[in-house]
Amino acid sequence: MNCKLFLASALLALTANLASSGDIICYFTTWTIYRPGNGKFTAADIPADICTHVMYSFVGANSDGTIRVLDDWEMNGLGELKAFVQKRNENSNLKLILSMGGWNEGSEKYSTIAANPTYRRNLIGSVINFLETNNFNGFDLDWEYPTQRGGRPEDLDNYITLLKELKQALQPRGFILSAAVSGGEERASHDYKIKELSDTVDFISVMTFDFHGTWETYVGHNAPLHPSSLDTGNNTGLNVVSGLNYWLKQGADPKKIRMAVPTYGRGFTLKDPSDTKLYAPTLGGSRQAPYTRQDGVVGYNEICELYKDYEYFWDEEQQVPHIVKGDQWIGFDNPRSMEQKIIFANSKGVGGVMVWSLDTDDFKGICGKRYPLLSTIKKTLN
Repeated sequence: MNCKLFLASALLALTANLASSGDIICYFTTWTIYRPGNGKFTAADIPADICTHVMYSFVGANSDGTIRVLDDWEMNGLGELKAFVQKRNENSNLKLILSMGGWNEGSEKYSTIAANPTYRRNLIGSVINFLETNNFNGFDLDWEYPTQRGGRPEDLDNYITLLKELKQALQPRGFILSAAVSGGEERASHDYKIKELSDTVDFISVMTFDFHGTWETYVGHNAPLHPSSLDTGNNTGLNVVSGLNYWLKQGADPKKIRMAVPTYGRGFTLKDPSDTKLYAPTLGGSRQAPYTRQDGVVGYNEICELYKDYEYFWDEEQQVPHIVKGDQWIGFDNPRSMEQKIIFANSKGVGGVMVWSLDTDDFKGICGKRYPLLSTIKKTLN
């Protein structure tokens, strides 16, 4: 009898471990504490029971490689850093990661730093000081993107050199090192030595989103799971399946891959409101929503709370939804599409999922259960 009880307990423990073995990397964006109304997101809203790692995003870099805090309030001790670190009190296993870079930081500065041994040493020393001073667990480099946006061809090698030197300094101190990278094949093929990158860092967040948006003149989904039969040319590779498969085929260790998914959608203003199909001509981004306040970007929290009078459609081919009203077209992810993405991630044996970002899920539960997208990820992963 005791033996049976022991075996049953062991089986339950094994099942629990298997069910929770995938990482859920969550990005906390510091500027969202300044959003109005139900859009305001603070460190207190971070779901420490769902996320395994939380990225504090972002810090930038000075021209000499040292860390530059981007929020002036944080410089005066009035920001969210202290409350962010205290989230570990809710979950002692929660890993807190400092993320540097992001889209607004550009590439030119990081290209210069990576090319200069003195600047690389400055960056590494500054990172270690920040991690130790603030009791963080690791560092994430979100350089968008090597060789692009003011970068240089030498970035391809210098990026790896910077990461290897970071790893050499961080690993003996017990710190995690990760990188966020482009999920599109065309960009990834120019920007990264994928096998070397995979061998160097602890994990890679492959950003399988932003495949279409306001930089184009036609309708397209932000993060379609599969290609569309309407895709031509390079657009045939602008989907989650193609992007992730490319990284794996180029030698990335699947256990180091964190497939990144969005909690926001991208929208368009249609040139002809009667033409709502994929690749329909557009005049620009959809009108600003009240929380994200950016043309062509709408959070899932905004969609579920404020866009209820839009007509809903499901794209069976690409496994993503969109909504339409008049000349406004918004493609996004909901629990149904998110579940399909995570099922695919499981099938590829990846080590987890990255979520960009916490503040655009329904984190207050205005439309029902809190964090419907993150909860779907946690339920479906592995």
